[in-house]
Amino acid sequence: TSFSTPKKKKRDDGMREHVTGCARSEGYYKIDKKDKLKYLNNSRAFAEEPPADTQVRNHPPRVPEQRRLLSSFTGSCDSDLLKFNQLKFRKKKLKFCKSHIHDWGLFAMEPIAADEMVIEYVGQNIRQVIADMREKRYEDEGIGSSYMFRVDHDTIIDATKCGNFARFINHSCNPNCYAKVITVESQKKIVIYSKQHINVNEEITYDYKFPIEDVKIPCLCGSENCRGTLN
Repeated sequence: TSFSTPKKKKRDDGMREHVTGCARSEGYYKIDKKDKLKYLNNSRAFAEEPPADTQVRNHPPRVPEQRRLLSSFTGSCDSDLLKFNQLKFRKKKLKFCKSHIHDWGLFAMEPIAADEMVIEYVGQNIRQVIADMREKRYEDEGIGSSYMFRVDHDTIIDATKCGNFARFINHSCNPNCYAKVITVESQKKIVIYSKQHINVNEEITYDYKFPIEDVKIPCLCGSENCRGTLN
């Protein structure tokens, strides 16, 4: 059986025509500089030439229309969702350090206006049964504080071992923030909002709103209207 070398044919643009239909099947070959230059010039001219329909039409700028669409979009969207997206792109400057209320606390490193999202409470979403098991395990491991935040009747966010700075926020009977459950892409999230203007180096606090129980947990917030206990 003998193999014949495909004949070299050139197209109008200077490139070689592959008679087998595939460049890879014909092996390596060198392209002449003149043919390469001719091909590049033809390709550049084709790319710079606008389509036929755009040569006839000359649309005016549609900036006002785009602004109207944007305003209608933002007006119809949930404000919490927009604020949450802004929080992701522009996180508040916060720090955690020793607190006079209890152990560690979260403090503002920049002024925060009222009714702003401060931080999301991040952790693992678990069920009540798992939360009970983990709480007992944390006690056996000697972990003094567990950071669990109830979202609803079925879901609890556990930030004990995989949370963010939000878990360090202390309780206060006169807080400057509050917690709110919002829904983002069918998933419930807990976000801390500011109730009032917060100054630099001011501690971030919110009301834990623990259910009333017989065994009381003492409150050390020190506010004028302190209830004395967290529950």
